[in-house]
Amino acid sequence: IRAGGGIGDELESPNGDPLELYRIIFDITFFFFIIVILLAIIQGLIIDAFGDLREQLDSVKETLESKCFICGIGQEYFDKEPHGFETHTTVEHNFANYLFFLTHLLNKPDTEHTGQESYVWDMYQCRKWDFFPIGDCFRRQYETGNSSGTTTES
Repeated sequence: IRAGGGIGDELESPNGDPLELYRIIFDITFFFFIIVILLAIIQGLIIDAFGDLREQLDSVKETLESKCFICGIGQEYFDKEPHGFETHTTVEHNFANYLFFLTHLLNKPDTEHTGQESYVWDMYQCRKWDFFPIGDCFRRQYETGNSSGTTTES
C-alpha cells in the first residue's frame, strides 16, 4: 500500500532516545502556537478585511440608492412627486447616457468634434469633471426660474 523511497524509510525509530519526551513536548507546543493560534489570527485579519470591504460596499450602495450619481441631489428632493427620483435617475440623469457619450467621444476623431463635444473632450482629458451638473438639474433650474420670475409689477 505504501510506496517506499521517502524520508520515512531513512528515519530511525526513537525508542530509547532520552530526548524523545522533549521532542514530543516541542512538537505539541509548536503545533499549538504556530498552527492553531497564528492561523486563527490570520483568519481573523482576513475576516475583518472582508467585513470592512462589505461595509464600504454597503455604504456605496446606500449612497447610490439615495442620491443621483450624476448631480448628487438627494432622493428626498425628487420624491415630492410620484416616481420622481426613479424618473430622474433613469431618464433625466441616466448614467448610461453619460457613459455612452464619453464612449462616443473616445471613438470619434478629434477633428470631427462639435463645440460642446470639444469642451467635454478637453475636460475629460484633463480629468476635470466640471461638465457634470453637480448639484443642479433641469427641475431645480425650472423651479428657481419660476420663483424668481413671479414678482408682481405695480
